[in-house]
Amino acid sequence: MSVKFFSELIGTAFLLMIVVGSGIMAQNLFPGQTGAALLANSIATGAGLFVLIQSLGPLSGAHFNPAVSLIELLWKRLSQKEALFYIIAQFIGAYLGTLLTHVMFDQSVFQISGNDRTGLNLFVSEAVATFGLISVIALSGKKHVEFAPMSIAAYIVAAYWFTSSTSFANPAVTFGRIFTDTFTGIAPNGVLYFWGAQIIGALLAWGLLKKIKV
Repeated sequence: MSVKFFSELIGTAFLLMIVVGSGIMAQNLFPGQTGAALLANSIATGAGLFVLIQSLGPLSGAHFNPAVSLIELLWKRLSQKEALFYIIAQFIGAYLGTLLTHVMFDQSVFQISGNDRTGLNLFVSEAVATFGLISVIALSGKKHVEFAPMSIAAYIVAAYWFTSSTSFANPAVTFGRIFTDTFTGIAPNGVLYFWGAQIIGALLAWGLLKKIKV
């Protein structure tokens, strides 16, 4: 496996450890206080995402997200083979990251979430969240590329709060969260809804950005 594909696997694994691990820690520290737990979870995710993009961006582009890799393919910045390997690495990384988180928190390693996340409102939220993420990625680095990691991380923190789905905006992260029955988990029955919304949101962003010649 080349460096960039390994980078995508490791980066996505760490992203899941950050998301799931901070969710477990927040739930342990703030039992019954969903708002405080979500605040801790969102701050940790934003901080961790910034570090991952800043560190691994030069190696692979720091996608950590099949929706991003799909749009990079449509922009002809990845070949079909590269996009396929990126996406495979991201899904493997997401699964491994969730399992490692359970080990670190002395939980049952293999879990399936019972956290139901279905409904039109969540579908719309995921489409909006992913549309925004792709747009931020495309636009934030146009003049000052060094600000892109901070812009993306800040957007995700904000989207935790302005979307009812708490902004998964990532098919691999959604997949990884099936396997944790903790604060950040998603029951399998909601996954196809989230994936569909994420792809729709990403394609809508790509279509609009293409139309305005970004």
